[in-house]
Amino acid sequence: MTPASVPTPGPDPAAVPASPRASSWNLPNALTMLRIVMVPLFLWLLLSQSGESAPHRWWAAVVFAVASFTDWLDGDLARRRQLVTNFGKVADPIADKALMGSALVGLSILGELPWWITVVILIRELGITALRFWVIRRGIIPASKGGKLKTMLQAIGLLLLILPLTGFLHGLGLWVMYAAVVVTVVTGVDYVVQALRLRRTTTTE
Repeated sequence: MTPASVPTPGPDPAAVPASPRASSWNLPNALTMLRIVMVPLFLWLLLSQSGESAPHRWWAAVVFAVASFTDWLDGDLARRRQLVTNFGKVADPIADKALMGSALVGLSILGELPWWITVVILIRELGITALRFWVIRRGIIPASKGGKLKTMLQAIGLLLLILPLTGFLHGLGLWVMYAAVVVTVVTGVDYVVQALRLRRTTTTE
């Protein structure tokens, strides 16, 4: 499993209107729930034997990569088959943040990722989630190209750190995470500006 296995995020499902005929019991939502179920398995594999078991770390990387792939797949299926539901719009970002959050916290517990990186990214993600609910009645702010780059950098950096690698590749994972933090902060500020603009525009109309 290599960083190339991490798919590039597609268009934000939140920007696609829910299909009135789509049932919440569909394949995309099932994949979303599967991703949530995979989180505790991933954490157990990552933290097993204090993170010093190479086989467990390889399997943790496989689970993380597969779960990350479902994040792209469920959104793609929902859009192409017109299966976007309100449940999926809420559950999908929750599943994504649960997976990324568990990887960040798990690696920080093992001492392989600075806690300040984990704290900055989690505060940004939780803050953006709160903003989504704050403006949800007035409109939806779709993910920008910067937001997609942020997600891709985080996934690649985390995967490199999850794998039992040493030397250059492990160091590369840290540098990718440093870059991810920069993009995370910049896109977070941009999202706040867009949310405030949306609130102000809809209030004055």
